[in-house]
Formats: sequence, C-alpha cells, structure tokens
Amino acid sequence: MNTTNEIALKAYTTKELAAMYGISTKTFRGWLIPHKEYIGLKTGRYFTALQVKIIFERFGLPG
Repeated sequence: MNTTNEIALKAYTTKELAAMYGISTKTFRGWLIPHKEYIGLKTGRYFTALQVKIIFERFGLPG
C-alpha cells in the first residue's frame, strides 16, 4: 500500500485479507462461501491477484 490510500492488487492470504477488512479469518471464510464459484479455489496459501480483484469487486474495497 502507498500513501494515497490505494490497495495493491497482488496475491494475499486469507489472514491478510481478513485483517484488511477488520474481521476474523473465520468470518472472512464465511463471507467467501456464497461467492465460491466466482472466486474459485485458493491454490496454496494465497489468493491470486485475479481472485483478490473479484473479492474486492464483490465485497468492496477494504477501508
């Protein structure tokens, strides 16, 4: 992230994304369930940049 409040579009872990939204990882995983077919499965530890873009589009930018 930089000083202009922009969020970098890159690969993030579930923990990192949950922290960005200010919620627990358990809550964040619950949020993902209805959107599973659009986001796709996480490969390894990280959501890809494309998956993160879809998450931001579905849930809005973390604030």
